[in-house]
Amino acid sequence: MEVKVLGACCAKCKATYSIIEKVVRENDLDVTLSKVTDMAEIVKYNVMTLPAVCVDGEVRIKGRVPSESEVKALLGV
Repeated sequence: MEVKVLGACCAKCKATYSIIEKVVRENDLDVTLSKVTDMAEIVKYNVMTLPAVCVDGEVRIKGRVPSESEVKALLGV
């Protein structure tokens, strides 16, 4: 599974990345987690509010920091 956090390194984007990273680590998930900070790349996802979370190329969360339980549900834990 590939998960991307789209965001320009603001506090909410960093928090989103940290929450996802924690869930992946604690549950030993086979996930490739990355950050996308390049605005030209983010625009390709048709996202207007950040942070956003893409799972396998599909935008699943945008404009807010997800909870741990939401991330677990998103990743099938």
